[in-house]
Amino acid sequence: MSQTMIDPVLLKSFVAVLESGSFTRAGERVHLSQSTVSQQLKRLEEQLGCELIDRSGRYMVATEHGERLLGYARRLLGLMEETVEQLREAHAESEVRIGVPEDFASDALTPALAAFARAHPAIRLEVTSGLSNTLWRQFQAGDYDLVLVKQRPGHAQGLAAWPEPLAWLDSLAEPTHARDPLPLVVFPPGGLYRDELIHSLESAGRRWRIAYTSGSLASIRSAVADGLGVSVLPSRLALPGHRRLDEADGFAALPSLELALHLAEPAPRRVRELAGRLMTLCAEATGPVHG
Repeated sequence: MSQTMIDPVLLKSFVAVLESGSFTRAGERVHLSQSTVSQQLKRLEEQLGCELIDRSGRYMVATEHGERLLGYARRLLGLMEETVEQLREAHAESEVRIGVPEDFASDALTPALAAFARAHPAIRLEVTSGLSNTLWRQFQAGDYDLVLVKQRPGHAQGLAAWPEPLAWLDSLAEPTHARDPLPLVVFPPGGLYRDELIHSLESAGRRWRIAYTSGSLASIRSAVADGLGVSVLPSRLALPGHRRLDEADGFAALPSLELALHLAEPAPRRVRELAGRLMTLCAEATGPVHG
């Protein structure tokens, strides 16, 4: 008997019968038919060479041999479940997928990611930058473990959120804000900055034209500073070569957006650790947390 290998499926049915008291309820519990559970118990008894269950009464109860096996069976099944859970968690922690806005994918983010990578050299970081609307759709589809997105306040409750005031920016040396139509420097369609910019100009009845489009934050900032047109960006991203425009220049104040951190659940421990690092980074970059 010491060489007998017990099928864990048989043990699972055995435990289910004793814990539920009948083959019918045990079958429902393990998602098998009553007859299949009964056959599995007979196979287990034949394999061990002894009766495990007393079938004479209304309810199924363990024999002396069955009682001895029950404790071992529960421990074995619990150990198997723990093993599977640990392996799944280890696999989940071997890679962390992050989605971030383009303006957080450069100097502001890389030091935090590098520190995390040094602390956990076995974990592979996969960072994707892009427009927040796209990142949010991909996050909802399960493409990321955590994502930083720009959103309108209250759009979706996340782990944390920080205010992101917007500003009209023009060139300090070669201003363009008085031109008609107004030349614009913008991100591709679908971005919140572009949406807010165009909505504000349309509401004011101001004529405009797209003068420069780029998906690169560095290109947008340079284009504005060099006099290609006016743009809307987070206030913190203004360069020394930019001029901030306000109502005195004919540009209405813009509603603030927020930078929100969203975490996919259930989140492995390492993902939560990285989320904590990002929360510290965002607080330093944008100001106090809210939400």
